[in-house]
Amino acid sequence: MATQIDTFDSVVAAGDIRGALGTVRQHDLAPRRTWRARLLTLLAVMGPGMIVMVGDNDAGGVATYAQAGQNYGTSLLWTLLLLVPVLIVNQEMCVRLGAVTGVGHARLILERFGKFWGAFSVGDLFILNFLTLVTEFVGISLAMGYFGISPLISVPVSAVALIAVTITGSFRRWERFMYGFIVVNLVAVPLALIVHPDLGRVVHDTVVPGVQGGLDGTSLLLIISVVGTTVAPWQLFFQQSNVVDKRITPRWVNYERWDTVLGSVVTEIGAAALLIAAAFAFANTDLAGRFTDAGAVAAGLAQTVGPVAGALFAIFLLDAAIIGAAAVTLATTYAFGDVFGIRHSLHRGIGEAKGFYGSYSLLVALAAGIVLIPNAPLGLMTMAVQALAGVLLPSATVFLLLLCNDRDVLGPWTNPRWLNIVASVIVGVLLLLSLVLVVTTLFPDADATLLTTGLGGLVAVGLGGIGVLEMRTARRSPHPPDMLALGRDTWRMPPLALLNRPVWSPTRKVGMLALRGYLLMAAVLLVVRVFQLALGQ
Repeated sequence: MATQIDTFDSVVAAGDIRGALGTVRQHDLAPRRTWRARLLTLLAVMGPGMIVMVGDNDAGGVATYAQAGQNYGTSLLWTLLLLVPVLIVNQEMCVRLGAVTGVGHARLILERFGKFWGAFSVGDLFILNFLTLVTEFVGISLAMGYFGISPLISVPVSAVALIAVTITGSFRRWERFMYGFIVVNLVAVPLALIVHPDLGRVVHDTVVPGVQGGLDGTSLLLIISVVGTTVAPWQLFFQQSNVVDKRITPRWVNYERWDTVLGSVVTEIGAAALLIAAAFAFANTDLAGRFTDAGAVAAGLAQTVGPVAGALFAIFLLDAAIIGAAAVTLATTYAFGDVFGIRHSLHRGIGEAKGFYGSYSLLVALAAGIVLIPNAPLGLMTMAVQALAGVLLPSATVFLLLLCNDRDVLGPWTNPRWLNIVASVIVGVLLLLSLVLVVTTLFPDADATLLTTGLGGLVAVGLGGIGVLEMRTARRSPHPPDMLALGRDTWRMPPLALLNRPVWSPTRKVGMLALRGYLLMAAVLLVVRVFQLALGQ
């Protein structure tokens, strides 16, 4: 039985899907029996998944992948392969939440968990997103600097352009701009080919985990940065809200899932191409192991491979920074609208959504201004932001899991048991990485490999215990028969005001507080580690 969607943008939430590549009418119930019909529908629906994934290869991502290649060769390619299922699992849950509830991620957290927990989650988002936006303008500055254009020109012009493509009042027009940038992103492929990579070595390092020179605190920080830039918390907020804004309903969830899968493959191919290009271009040169920032990578590629390679890298960096800045800022302003109850939709013009577009423009202007501060350590700042995203990701994923197991919110769309197990393993691995980082920061001489093995065993035992409790709980509280009988394509979340807020047990509260306290400590120690690197310790 369909229910009315309770949302600040209820007028916008209902209507045709008007994507960059096609339209699906609101009351279109016709079955898609041919491949042509399915493809046309996919083209119309897709967008949120592709944009969030390609936006994931932002300026910070470009710098992080290039650093991994320049300092560790291709030995970290395996991390990208392992992150593909992580991306798909996390973002698929956001797809269901957006399509079924019709409200943004930030609002769901606030309404279901209250202001106390909402402040933690959304507060993290605002801080981390703003820092990430700063790194996007760092990327713009470095990319245009390669072509001899001063930041005093490139940064303000880019800020104005970002605002201009967003405030048009047309979702379709904005999405078409994003697709244009996505096409430019494909320059990563020829960049990887012109360095003449050893394919045998690439395949080996993709499937066989290892770290060139051994695992230590520095390499671990870089691995966490790779995780943080590939699976960032802002992506959860962006895709759910963008699915809502595009008017995607449960009937089209499978198409949006394919959008997410295709986007994850495209983004990991781009990431691998950048890492491979840096690895083979700088191998056996004086620049190997001497990463400073993405601008220096472009200059180094021009020196070791040729000016075409340097130009391709700079173009990719500029394009990635623009896509990332647009997506990260939009994720923040979507959340801002959720929290403060203002109209927030790309379907609305400036007159209808002054607060939405005003906050977007203010964020862009502030971030651009910070980048123009002279002598800022831009390369180190970029790595620190990506690593911080990796440290805070477990908290965001836990909230996501709780929402996707909330039957009042998702009804017949709640997580199956296998998905909860996979997501729990992901959280466990992320916590393991941050644990090892904490210990190696406190005790620099500790053996990181031994620590990873030992703490990995403890995490595995903990996950096993959680799994046993999950199975017992599932047996005691099976899905109500009437809920299982509901039509999935038409079931929508009832108005939030009619739902009883879930009651947490004392054990869950203590566990969440412990997780929160630990992650805050890990974030502080991350900052300490970054300062140590800045001082050459």
